Amino acid sequence: MQTNILVPNVITIHPSKIYGSIVAPASKSSMQRACAAALVRKGISIIHNPGVSNDDIASLNVIQTLGAKVEQLEDGSLKIDSTNIELQDEIAINFGESGLGTRMFTPIAATTSSTVNITGEGSILSRPMDFFDEILPQLNVEISSNDGKLPLKIKGPLQPKNITIEGSLSSQFLTGLLLAFAASLNPSEGGTLKDDENNSVTISVKNLKSKPYIDLTLKVMKDFELNVPENKNYNDFVFSNSRFTTHDSRIDYTVEGDWSGGAFLLVAGAIAGGITVSGLDIHSTQADKKILEALQDCSCQLSIQEKQIEVAPAKLKAFQFDANDCPDLFPPLVALASYCEGTTVIEGVERLTHKESNRALTLQEEFAKLGIAIVLQDNLMLVKGGTGVHSAVTHSRHDHRIAMACAVAALRASGEVTIEEATAVKKSYPNFYNHLEQLGVTLSS
Repeated sequence: MQTNILVPNVITIHPSKIYGSIVAPASKSSMQRACAAALVRKGISIIHNPGVSNDDIASLNVIQTLGAKVEQLEDGSLKIDSTNIELQDEIAINFGESGLGTRMFTPIAATTSSTVNITGEGSILSRPMDFFDEILPQLNVEISSNDGKLPLKIKGPLQPKNITIEGSLSSQFLTGLLLAFAASLNPSEGGTLKDDENNSVTISVKNLKSKPYIDLTLKVMKDFELNVPENKNYNDFVFSNSRFTTHDSRIDYTVEGDWSGGAFLLVAGAIAGGITVSGLDIHSTQADKKILEALQDCSCQLSIQEKQIEVAPAKLKAFQFDANDCPDLFPPLVALASYCEGTTVIEGVERLTHKESNRALTLQEEFAKLGIAIVLQDNLMLVKGGTGVHSAVTHSRHDHRIAMACAVAALRASGEVTIEEATAVKKSYPNFYNHLEQLGVTLSS
């Protein structure tokens, strides 16, 4: 499967006032987890409001490689059938540029008896995966890697055991293990804990970051009726046979609206609005829902309702924000802070090193072109806003969130802002520029 949404490689954003209503895109965090859960479930699942980003398509391709059958229904939903899976002795998986896909599906692929060759594209090839070199052998999985990076070669099947992992680099590794343990402990597939004297296995985690993403993983597992572990204060995740239910009926799952992509729309409204954004669940476990705190603290006009969020400009002021658990908010926060009078302080810079780019340095360099000074100070980012955003030529650095941050910051710039490698948005939000145009933004390419 592949997305057919065309995005120009170079886009110029002209200063624009925006207005109207827009529906947030589907969450790739929700969509990718749903794909994994549908595969693990070994049943029939219907995915409503499926995502269309490159990362979403990569996940659909992966589960098909791992034996699931995927069919698009007339209403646009997807039917995923993971019953009666048969795999060849050796298979190859390409995760594209998806960090979540790589870290989540590698342990799941290890639950099979096949030899699995794993690779990716672009920046994912340089991102650290040595976690697997350390942990998978403890679970009876053979592994070889490229000095702790892709490509990987693994041979299972994975056997759940009591293990302790480090959670400070990314919660995505834990997400993969949670789903892999659930897959291995599926009684319908012969999995059991009967040989364990305590009738349970535990994943213990030290220094876990991005806890809200684990909340999302556990919620999706529950929605798909998987074996959901007991969460003991994010330190221990305990699996037992008694927590597993059977799958006699199909599962219907609706992918949530995306708070990560929605954050850019909301910030655009605060800078150049007002607009109404719908499709975002205000009760969501997504970490990036925290963007609402920044919008409240910067004193924009904000109305949060059950079905929609209205946002409009006001005299914006600098704010302080803890992004340790939501590092993907740095780009929209920097765009917002550019128009906030004073120095905005954002905590969590250490979480930005191993993204699609080194986001802290990339934001500093690209926003300097726009006339915005950013100081990096240990784990803090200081954004000196309210000084005016200038016309400039920027570059996404092949990072979808950098492209969107530059586009949103351009809305009230002194002149046009050009974004090179604008196609980067296809990774998470291929309709981003189309949605800006729907809100009244003037674009040229």
